[in-house]
Amino acid sequence: MSAETKPVSEMSFEEALAELENIVRQLDQGVVDLEESIAFYERGAALKAHCEARLKAAELKVEQVVQGADGAVTTEPASFE
Repeated sequence: MSAETKPVSEMSFEEALAELENIVRQLDQGVVDLEESIAFYERGAALKAHCEARLKAAELKVEQVVQGADGAVTTEPASFE
C-alpha cells in the first residue's frame, strides 16, 4: 500500500473490490512481511465492509414499487428468478 491510497469511503464498489482482490492475491503469495500483512488485513477488512454496505444499498434501491388492489403503494424485494 502506498501513502497515496484512496480512502475506502470514497471508493466505488468496483474500486474497492479490485483492491481487495489485489490484497488477497498478495497475502496468498506470501511476499509481504508481517507488519505489511497486518496493514493489508486491516485495509482488507475495511474494503470488505465497504463492499457489503454498497451491495446492501444497491439491494434496497432495486426493490420494486407495487400498487395493491386498494391503491396503496408498497415495496417488495425484486425477484431475480
